[in-house]
Amino acid sequence: MDDDRLLIRPMAPADCERVAEIRVRGWRSAYQGLVPRSYLDAMSGPRDAERHRARFAQGDGSVVNLVAEWDGEIAGWACHGPYRDGEVRTHDAELYALYVDPRRYGTGIGHALLLEALWNRTARGHERMYLWVLQGNARARRFYERAGFEADGAEDPFEVDGVPVPEVRYVRTLNEARESPPAPAPLPPRGPGGPGPR
Repeated sequence: MDDDRLLIRPMAPADCERVAEIRVRGWRSAYQGLVPRSYLDAMSGPRDAERHRARFAQGDGSVVNLVAEWDGEIAGWACHGPYRDGEVRTHDAELYALYVDPRRYGTGIGHALLLEALWNRTARGHERMYLWVLQGNARARRFYERAGFEADGAEDPFEVDGVPVPEVRYVRTLNEARESPPAPAPLPPRGPGGPGPR
């Protein structure tokens, strides 16, 4: 996406409130009908922002948080790092989260964030990137499939407030990301419009 209105940059602690707002709005938009309404209604931007701040304070540099600014306002967030097999990090990469403000769906912001994540993990030497997405999240599944990800048959019987919301795993070979890398941004924790509620 070549648009002067869009800037992809590393996330800063000062961005936590806006990123949390986008994440909560994204859940309520993308997961309506998939996740219990009581859970969506109970989500809190301030609590989510606190979790983001805590992750920043504990970060070791292996996890990369990016934000997308559209006309100077943060409109999207992506987070990626080593693939997690339970609590163990592997040599593969994982897209943990990708969220776009629902008011900006369809603008290419999500695609630009995804390309930057693919480029970054390719540059770090990872061979594959994985992600998890709710089985019923058809919009997100189409988005990732158009970007070259394929479901690999792995499933996770995820639950939210006791309600099953199974996830499926997608994978993409990262050397393919070299075909059309975005302009690299200077670089220094799963959700809707993106993988899954991790």
